[in-house]
Amino acid sequence: MAVPPWPQAKMKTSRAQVEDMWAHHSTEWRHSEQVASQWREASAIDPRLLRSRTTGDWWGVLDELKLTLLVTREYEHLVMAASAPNGRPRCSFFPTPHPSGLAVDRETRRVFLASTRNPNQVFILKPVTSALNRLDMESVKLEGSPLIPTSSAYYPGSLYIHDLGLVDGRLYANAAGHNAVVRLEPDGNFKHVWWPRCVEAKGKPVFGRNHIQLNSIAAGKSIEESFFTASSTRLERLRPGHLNYPVDGRGVVISGRNREPVCSGLTRPHSARLWKGNVWLANSGYGQLGMVCDGRFEVFKQLPGWTRGLCIVGHVAFIGTSRVIPKYAGYAPGLNPAASRCAVHAICTKTGRILGAMEWPLGNQIFAIDWIGNKVTSGFIFEVGVRNRKRELSIFYSYLNN
Repeated sequence: MAVPPWPQAKMKTSRAQVEDMWAHHSTEWRHSEQVASQWREASAIDPRLLRSRTTGDWWGVLDELKLTLLVTREYEHLVMAASAPNGRPRCSFFPTPHPSGLAVDRETRRVFLASTRNPNQVFILKPVTSALNRLDMESVKLEGSPLIPTSSAYYPGSLYIHDLGLVDGRLYANAAGHNAVVRLEPDGNFKHVWWPRCVEAKGKPVFGRNHIQLNSIAAGKSIEESFFTASSTRLERLRPGHLNYPVDGRGVVISGRNREPVCSGLTRPHSARLWKGNVWLANSGYGQLGMVCDGRFEVFKQLPGWTRGLCIVGHVAFIGTSRVIPKYAGYAPGLNPAASRCAVHAICTKTGRILGAMEWPLGNQIFAIDWIGNKVTSGFIFEVGVRNRKRELSIFYSYLNN
């Protein structure tokens, strides 16, 4: 069969126009932020989104605990890192399209990061350990062993990945779009491994549409010993995302063992975590941090914003607050949207006292928080404030992470 001729352009293009087009292409994808995140707009992060202010003994708490705190800011497409190695505050960031869940494997020094667009993507980041000796550049200084992406896997967008959790060394995710928990394989495959009884119809699970906003994992030693949060326990016409979706008091914590609720009466619960035998979580719609005790939710701390993102280290709970999105104000019946803040608060788990906080005045939404030792890494290559682009380029040019 004859191959049809290539369609001819209706408008003539001059040689100068062609060369301008080629010159433009030659300058594209030159920024390390773009290449590392595979996101074209990554080099155009508005620096105003990175500005923060701290209150209390924020940096002292990080220094005392010897940790680097990682925070995903989903609608600003950023992952932030804050640390204070040797008492010196350091803020850094990594651009990612719509980051959601975080999970840190502190034994293998790997950070798993979910990017929840279509398709979903999960990055693996590791700290730089050394650099190649090169004749075409000066030696690279590697203070802080910055985290860099080493691989990523793509998954169907319908999973609508929310939280990530490590259970017995395997990576799991809340597939909110499937009303289930899935095990994520490194090659982009996944397997449904758990779902609540309430999403079964005629004895079979309904994976075809998001009905209950199953959105967090309190990871235990096994899936059966874990707990999960959801905004509802009903398959009905109104679904998460509908502006009139009823949420007040319908949220639950569900047992991994019997797949039934063990606590109810919540409003858009998120970020469940197991700590010292108790399930801690954020009751987002009322701006609360609390725990499940004898089947009831006990409020531990009231905070100024949509609570989401939680990790607990030693005697400190790091809990995020976000602004209330005006479109979804009905999802936050217990909050004053005008008073909501985008911040992370360090709270003493013994007294409930706020030890310190980091706020982003122009920030919007926080999704997940986790930590890694500051001796392993002090954060990302891209520093907030004065950027050293020569250092950034040099590290990406010659890094090793073995």
